[in-house]
Amino acid sequence: MKKLVLLLAIAGISTVSFGQIDRSVRPKAGAAPEIQIKDPQVFTLNNGLKVILSENHKLPTVSVYFNSPSDYALEGNKAGTATLMGELILSGTAKRTKDQFDNEKDFIGLSINSGAKQLYMHTLKKHLSKATDLFTDALYNATFPQSEIDRIKTKYESDLLAGKSNPSFIGQNVIKKVIYGEEHPNGEILTEETLKNITRDDVVAAFKRMFTPTKGYLTIVGDMTLAEAKEYAEKNFGSWKGAQPFTATYSTPKNTQGNRVIFVNKRGAVQSKIIVAFPLDIKKGDANDLTFNVANQILGGSGFGTRFMQNLREDKAFTYGAYSQYKTDEYGSFFAGSGDFRNAVTDSAITEFIYELNRITESNVTADELSQTKAMMTGRFARSLQDAGTYADFAYNIFKYGLPEDYYKTYLKKLEAVSEENILDASQKFINPKKLLIVVIGSEEVLDKIKPFDADGNIEKLDAFGDKVKETRAADITKEQLIEKYVLLNTNSKTIAEAKKKLKKIKTVEQEISMTTPQVPMPLTMKQYFQAPNKSAMSLEVQGMLVQRQYFDGKTGGQFVMQQGTKDLTPEEIDEKKKTAGLFEELNYAANGVKYELIGIESINGADYYVIKRENSKGESFDYFNMNGQKEKTVSIVTVGDETTEVTNTYGDYKDVEGIKFPHKTSMIMGEMGFNGEVKSIKVNQKIDGKVFLK
Repeated sequence: MKKLVLLLAIAGISTVSFGQIDRSVRPKAGAAPEIQIKDPQVFTLNNGLKVILSENHKLPTVSVYFNSPSDYALEGNKAGTATLMGELILSGTAKRTKDQFDNEKDFIGLSINSGAKQLYMHTLKKHLSKATDLFTDALYNATFPQSEIDRIKTKYESDLLAGKSNPSFIGQNVIKKVIYGEEHPNGEILTEETLKNITRDDVVAAFKRMFTPTKGYLTIVGDMTLAEAKEYAEKNFGSWKGAQPFTATYSTPKNTQGNRVIFVNKRGAVQSKIIVAFPLDIKKGDANDLTFNVANQILGGSGFGTRFMQNLREDKAFTYGAYSQYKTDEYGSFFAGSGDFRNAVTDSAITEFIYELNRITESNVTADELSQTKAMMTGRFARSLQDAGTYADFAYNIFKYGLPEDYYKTYLKKLEAVSEENILDASQKFINPKKLLIVVIGSEEVLDKIKPFDADGNIEKLDAFGDKVKETRAADITKEQLIEKYVLLNTNSKTIAEAKKKLKKIKTVEQEISMTTPQVPMPLTMKQYFQAPNKSAMSLEVQGMLVQRQYFDGKTGGQFVMQQGTKDLTPEEIDEKKKTAGLFEELNYAANGVKYELIGIESINGADYYVIKRENSKGESFDYFNMNGQKEKTVSIVTVGDETTEVTNTYGDYKDVEGIKFPHKTSMIMGEMGFNGEVKSIKVNQKIDGKVFLK
């Protein structure tokens, strides 16, 4: 009996042991569920407006979207008109000023936004009537006041100036321009010149072209029944009349014949922004759309587990991050992998990008890569369902792109069905590592390294907006003659002797400048002081509170920064101050031993500029003078270790004050922060309190 009990016990132990889960084997995932999304209900008003209702009664809220039926028009030398128009729709109507409109929407907690092809609002249902009154007022009665156009233009000017030193901004411009070309709306780039060309009439015409009910889409999401939606749509949108939508057909982007290397010069850069891209003949909802998106996620879509990240960051330590994106819209699609890399490894990084693109076309991705990517995409899709806007997009996309009615219901099933073989097939079909667009934004010192990647060995040089750069040509005057030209122009003199005599009479100058920036709601007050021969100071205040201060008494100096305290100038900084002292510091370059050279004439946005390069202990600066000799811009590049900071100052609206020309409009861009300055007063030869030059 004891033996029987023992045998039964042993058998029980064995049964338990063999019945335990083997945790070395990944359990099989359950079948992907079908998403429970109500089919949208659709009806069309007599004016041709298609209304799409997606009911959701979980919360007492309603979202309303109008999507334009019109195609984008080519804008040529007024590129950016539609973008500007989209931002101005809510800037005032025939019934309300912008302030009145903003106050009324804030009072009911209305969220309302506009774009070049869409107007959107989200509101509590109890405020639907008032919210719709505001929504339709903007839709029918937008007035586009000139004052608001000027305000937004000024903001765009600052953004463009800041963007020219931002590699990501430059990269976006160049990729769109190169992939789509100038005869495609996606390839048209807003520049300083095109912005100047845009008039109010252009903005109004773009609005009328885009916002018309005929064949347009009105999507309603939220706490509304079909009967309510029909009554609501007819009452508020049934009488809206407009022209036929604008239609246009644009060519599909094509691959290059061989690898094409494009370079954008960013002076002083210690690292290169690299973008490896190619166009795709894939449309939203195509059989290959989802499959290629999975391939993109595996290559570099997100997270640290992607192939680009594992190779370029974790294995090679070339960068902090390497990513990829897959963009598709009604006009075309493209893929782009990108990252920022030290100059020394620029060529090696390109090699690894190409290696990974080759690898995904040569063999299957691993089961682990695929399962993790699917899990990530499933989670992202599930989280998106918490946003009412997702349901609006689903409903709109089904009709706009002709997708199957169950496209989003069965999305997870389609995702789960994507196999390793599907990804290999799609990669082989759409990725050709010998027909890539390779964009490098960085220092000219990497040019020789990247040349071998170009199929014909001829690197294309473009500017920050994707336009061809004219080679710098030799100047027709010397650096001394240019400085003389500049000084004579701004002292209203005929000879340098006359100019020096006038400048000798200038003992003090005090300027007050109002500085504004979109990042700060109130203006800043900058005061600049000069006292001959070499004292200088600056203070920056916000509503009377000191934010920053710099001072130099001719021998020593320092600076104060709020929350950082006071710091004395180093011996090197004092030496630089002495070398660049004076109302016109350029006059003393030679005598003070400043290293400078006239590097030639550069063409920027169709205008020619003499460019003087100056060197100092922390970096270098480039001064841009127009062909009349007036200084319009200075770009200073400061390098500390691996960090490079670029500061751009512009000067304009020169006016005479006591016989000397001073710029009355300025701007300063540092990183993504931009300030516009307007001179409020300039006092010459008036007493200055000597304390401003002291610690």
